[in-house]
Amino acid sequence: MAAPDRRIVRVSPALFDQLDEQLRAERGPLGEPSAADFVVMELPSVVERFATDFDVLPEVVEGLRSARMLIMPGRLVRNYVVYGVLTTDGTVELVAVSIEP
Repeated sequence: MAAPDRRIVRVSPALFDQLDEQLRAERGPLGEPSAADFVVMELPSVVERFATDFDVLPEVVEGLRSARMLIMPGRLVRNYVVYGVLTTDGTVELVAVSIEP
């Protein structure tokens, strides 16, 4: 069965919790990004990539086709990695994020 052209993507509450742990609640005094900044500026393109390119993103563990990661330089942070898991209904759930400020 061929993969759909576009997958539905959900962001898990755990990912938002991780953002809150890694970034400030508000912008820092030197312009450091907040978690809300990341959600507005970075997350839409992450969701788009998982929706359209899930099958070509790197596997989290070689051979585990249902777990993929997106490694990107950020506009607000140096780099980030977002992890997504393909659920049984074909939806991708973004479950974790790691940010290098």
